Amino acid sequence: MRVPCVLVVDDNPINLELVSYLLNSAGCQVISAEHGQQALHVLAERTQIDAILCDIQMPVMDGYEFARRVRSSAAWCGIPMIAVSALAMVGDRDRILDAGFSDYLSKPIDPLSFISVLKGLVPGLSVTQELGVPVPVPVPAPAPAPLRKPSTGATVLVLDDTPANLRLKRDLLEPLGYRVVTADSPPAAWQLAKSVRPQLIISDVGMQVGSGFDFIAMVKADPELCGVPFIFLSSTHWDDAARERGLALGAVRYLRRPIESGELLREIRRFLGEAPSHGEPSK
Repeated sequence: MRVPCVLVVDDNPINLELVSYLLNSAGCQVISAEHGQQALHVLAERTQIDAILCDIQMPVMDGYEFARRVRSSAAWCGIPMIAVSALAMVGDRDRILDAGFSDYLSKPIDPLSFISVLKGLVPGLSVTQELGVPVPVPVPAPAPAPLRKPSTGATVLVLDDTPANLRLKRDLLEPLGYRVVTADSPPAAWQLAKSVRPQLIISDVGMQVGSGFDFIAMVKADPELCGVPFIFLSSTHWDDAARERGLALGAVRYLRRPIESGELLREIRRFLGEAPSHGEPSK
């Protein structure tokens, strides 16, 4: 069965990453554009777009003008469109719907609300599991066996200064039986690591206070923590120099975000010495 394709229009890379992560986790293909004009070019080149998620405030062409252009086109007028807005002004909701949007989401995006709205607008999408675990479009095959909880019940420490990223890790790992502890700065993560003694650490690289490199240096210098597997997960520090530095400091993996939930789970299980569970997502 064909994978639903969603066009995401947003000039903010952090918002784009979060939305792409949620859409990928729900089994969607994501096409992105930085503003309305670019999105119109994408629509002209693509034969199939199942839904559009569009920011309102953007350079070049804002969401309102983009929505009017889409609704005035015979080829595109039937595509469901979801607006993303802070809704800071009285009357914004009515203006958004009047512009032709099918629905809207308020910033910051709540993952559960996002999936709920998505289910009603994207054809063929069925979300039946916990958010953060990829959910395939139904196919005529026997239902997979339930996910078993890992026998270790391992503690995973996650360091990231973006609350949504921390929430996504909890949503992915806690339903599988892991204990997830989180911190938003290297000093806080260091204190937490000393207290809970995690079996695995997953850390962002670039942060407002310090960096993941600072944190791993502290971990590897501590005799009681130096053996804990340490995974870097970054959406911005993708260059070879950053990757080589992270691995040289002692990380076992340096992964790029966004990443498929199934791939991240495989990496986690590998370094916790666990075999994949039957029914776990394959990608």
